[in-house]
Amino acid sequence: MIESVPDQVINTENFKSCKMQTSSVLVCSVILLGGSLAYGQLSPTFYNETCPNVTSIVQEVIVQALQHDSRIGASLLRLHFHDCFVTGCDASVLLDNSATIQSEKDALRNNNSLRGFDVVDKIKSALEAACPGVVSCADLLTIAAERSVYLAGGPPWTNLLGRRDSTTANRTLANLNLPAANDTLDQLKARFTNVGLNNNTDLVSLSGAHTFGRARCVTFISRLYDFNDTNLPDPTLNSTYLTTLQKLCPQGGNESVLANLDPTTPNGFDNNYFSNLQIHYGLLQSDQELLSTTGADTIPIVNSFTSNQTVFFENFIVSMVRMGNLSVLTETSGEIRLSCRRVNANLAGPSGGGGGGLVSSI
Repeated sequence: MIESVPDQVINTENFKSCKMQTSSVLVCSVILLGGSLAYGQLSPTFYNETCPNVTSIVQEVIVQALQHDSRIGASLLRLHFHDCFVTGCDASVLLDNSATIQSEKDALRNNNSLRGFDVVDKIKSALEAACPGVVSCADLLTIAAERSVYLAGGPPWTNLLGRRDSTTANRTLANLNLPAANDTLDQLKARFTNVGLNNNTDLVSLSGAHTFGRARCVTFISRLYDFNDTNLPDPTLNSTYLTTLQKLCPQGGNESVLANLDPTTPNGFDNNYFSNLQIHYGLLQSDQELLSTTGADTIPIVNSFTSNQTVFFENFIVSMVRMGNLSVLTETSGEIRLSCRRVNANLAGPSGGGGGGLVSSI
């Protein structure tokens, strides 16, 4: 598990060097666009010889999917989050139910919520056609997350590659580890710390992924009518925004109706998520908690990202790479799945199906 860099907002104009955090772990304070960070057995050149077009193949499928599904980029990014937060970035989230596997797709935060599995299947098929048995599903998710951000107007970065795929899933751990839409700041901090991320800059940076995508009414309706069993709305909600959301999600209505996580630029990757928090337009409780929790150390980070999109992008890259390195399988551990839905030993059997970032229906 990768060590955390110092808990501070990173500005690439001031931090451009790597340093030793321990005797064996090299940590870069920042990754410039187009730069790279070497960690363990992962490398930005891992597929240079075996599948040199891997990134363009992944991007082509995403571009095609975006033509009829504007949410798919956010959904693919969320799949990467929900993968890494359980047993590490090992594509366990993609496994269907089987005689030996309880799928993480049926975990509380994932069931009828995670999506994009069909696009993952298409990406995997394209990769298998070009480079049979070479690219792992874990690396597929990592690349798809970065390309999804880039295609939505966000920053590109160089991924470290060479992950292998798990042969198991852990639904119990998924229920414990994945952030919830109604988490308090303390709960969010605990979840990030538990998986090896820092609980301030990483938390705020990765929450910024809610700058695009959608969430179902069920994930925030308690804020509109009965916040914390008070029979009153969440007092941190902007009153105009509250009225808008109550019209969209009436009591007793369809709780599967979707709302934009970012009402300003719902399909673009930018820093408007943080601007929305400033005027109390955070859709989820877990969003608004970052700014509205009195005395929180996340407040100055939100303020910094609000005022400077470049600083947000720089920190988002660092946190994404750090998250992407959590508990990875390399070398002879795990396998390279030929189907992302099943372990190789089960390819001859029927699929058991399965359900369906950070915490919403993006």
